[in-house]
Amino acid sequence: MAKEVSDLDVDDVITEEKLSHYLSLTKAARAKATPIHDEGSPQSSQLKVMMRMADDYASDALHFKNNGDFVRAFGAINYAHAWIDAAVKLRLLDGHGDDALFTLP
Repeated sequence: MAKEVSDLDVDDVITEEKLSHYLSLTKAARAKATPIHDEGSPQSSQLKVMMRMADDYASDALHFKNNGDFVRAFGAINYAHAWIDAAVKLRLLDGHGDDALFTLP
């Protein structure tokens, strides 16, 4: 059964502030994580694919946000962050010990 708007808890609502927070977290994660393997290595090629996916989802999130679709924007930014987090977990990126931004290996 669907909840009435008056029955929603603050944690059930994707506000612009909440969305901006997650966009900022993902931007920080993308900036902080650095490649571990040398350019041209098989791992570097895999990382490029993963980061392209992360960047595409982040771009989609901004598109949805700018169009007022906060639900799809929230989903997209979480996918973007997951791609970055997966690259850290798979040791393609170095998360520099930041367990607030990443699930460390």
